Amino acid sequence: MTQKPIDILLVDDNPDDVELALFALRRNQLANHIQIVRDGVEALDFLFCKGKYEDRDCSRRPKLVLLDLKMPKLNGLEVLKAIRENPQTAGIPVVILTTSKEDRDLVESYRLGVNSYIVKPVDFEQFSDVVRQLGFYWLLLNERPKVKEDIF
Repeated sequence: MTQKPIDILLVDDNPDDVELALFALRRNQLANHIQIVRDGVEALDFLFCKGKYEDRDCSRRPKLVLLDLKMPKLNGLEVLKAIRENPQTAGIPVVILTTSKEDRDLVESYRLGVNSYIVKPVDFEQFSDVVRQLGFYWLLLNERPKVKEDIF
C-alpha cells in the first residue's frame, strides 16, 4: 500500500481549533495531506510508528508539526522534547500554536528547540490568517537541507 506524504501533523485536542486550522489550510491550498492527532501520546505514536500507527512508513515524516501545549496524556512540551531528542525526528520543524501566553511556556519551548511559538488569536479571521501564513512559510518558502531521509 502506497502511503501519501504527510505535509502537516496537527496536534490539538480542541475540535474547534482543528476545524479552523483545516479550513484555513485547505482554503489556501497549502496542505493536501494533514494528519490530526488529539493528544501527546498519539502524536508520538504517529511520529515513531507505534500503537495504531505501527504499520505506517516511518520514513515519511511530516514537513511540519503544529503543536498545541495544553493537551491530555502528554503536554506539548513533553512531545517537543521527545521529537528533538530523537535523531529521526529532530529536524522536523515544530511550531507551537497555543493559547498559553505564559513566559515559562515560551522560554521552555525555545529551550527545547521549537522553531516558532505562536499564541492562537481568538478571532476567527485572525486565526485563519495565522494558520495560512504558517503553512505558506513552512511548506512553501522554508528551505530544508537536501540530505538522506534517515537524517531528517
